[in-house]
Amino acid sequence: MKSRYGLYFLLMTAYGLIVSVWLHAFTFSSPGLVAFLCFSTVIVSALIMSWAAEAAEFSISQGLAVAIVALLQVIPEFMVEAVIAWRKDIDLMMANFTGSNRLLMGVGWPLIFITADIYSRIRKKRKLDAIHLRPENIVEVAALFIASLYFIVVLIKRDLQVYDGISLGMIFIGYMYILRILPEEAEEKKDDLLSMPRSLVNVSDGRNRALILTALFGVGGLTMWAVADPFLDSMKEVATAAGISVFVFVQWVAPFLSEFPEKVTAFYWARTIRLGPMALLNMISSKVNQWTLLVSMIPIVYSISMGRISTIPLDIHHREEILLSMMMTFYGCSTLAKLKFTRENAIILFVLWLAQFLYPINFTFMPQLPVVGNNSRLITSALFGILTILEIVRHRKEFRIASGLRETVRLAKSRIGQAE
Repeated sequence: MKSRYGLYFLLMTAYGLIVSVWLHAFTFSSPGLVAFLCFSTVIVSALIMSWAAEAAEFSISQGLAVAIVALLQVIPEFMVEAVIAWRKDIDLMMANFTGSNRLLMGVGWPLIFITADIYSRIRKKRKLDAIHLRPENIVEVAALFIASLYFIVVLIKRDLQVYDGISLGMIFIGYMYILRILPEEAEEKKDDLLSMPRSLVNVSDGRNRALILTALFGVGGLTMWAVADPFLDSMKEVATAAGISVFVFVQWVAPFLSEFPEKVTAFYWARTIRLGPMALLNMISSKVNQWTLLVSMIPIVYSISMGRISTIPLDIHHREEILLSMMMTFYGCSTLAKLKFTRENAIILFVLWLAQFLYPINFTFMPQLPVVGNNSRLITSALFGILTILEIVRHRKEFRIASGLRETVRLAKSRIGQAE
């Protein structure tokens, strides 16, 4: 690595670590100052991990590299949900994990498309019709779909139990295992990298490169974890001063803040246009993490807090929140089954997310409908169901599920063969 780039990485990691220690060692009277320090640290850490992920593609599969980044990035969200589960506040538990899931898809996925489209118009003088994924990215789509199917069981049972957490955790482990056995990037693609990640790839000694990448991932994840608590506390004070209720803060403001690392990394990748698919994959991986590992943690932490294996009962409102998140995920899976994410898909996701955000309980402008009334969660769930069916009917010939699975198996066999 050239000394100039090494110095940049050293200064950025030092800043993140110093701010992290500073925030925990001293008490600040200004929530605004704490928020600024945390914001800047999150941005620095997100950039470090994004560069490390780009470089790691040449040692492990792109999917696994992005999944590791996504897992590190959701540490703040895991911490928030764990604290709520420990306090046994079921309402806020459901509000936080369903709100964060819908925010990630309804705002995050469209944000990637919009960012890539804007930069395509600026740099290439043409609009972007779709972001295309690789055939092996069907692994992420399959993980989302299988996890969503499991939530049907949760809705039927009307509770969340430890064995549900174990089941969702097993889905996550299987997903990570498949990513682990996929091959790394071809050597000739190194020249496509920007200067910072290229400097990491060009470290000649493989062991030193692995140590550097591990250290960068570690520092990035550590600083994300360290600033999560003061960041959320400072923003909660700001939100309270602005008159925002605790429920709204937990369902929307806290998830937006805890998902901020993903958005920074994804924006950085999407603006390059070429890395638009990697940016979208980052958001998809984050969704997989939240929809499997995050939810699997909830009944376990809740039971530990209760001092015994306990069941989390789900009332009608909780089930409506889960139903909406599940139907939104089914729609997302149907759009990605063709291995591309279009402008139309981005608009639909954002518009329906915005509708249930503005009208979280009832669509007050609508008359009472049969069965669903004017319940915004049920109506939006139904719309996502209808749109999923339409997506399947309209684009079934474009679906790449079988070919994607075949390519994934081929790549995995190739990697295993090389290892032997």
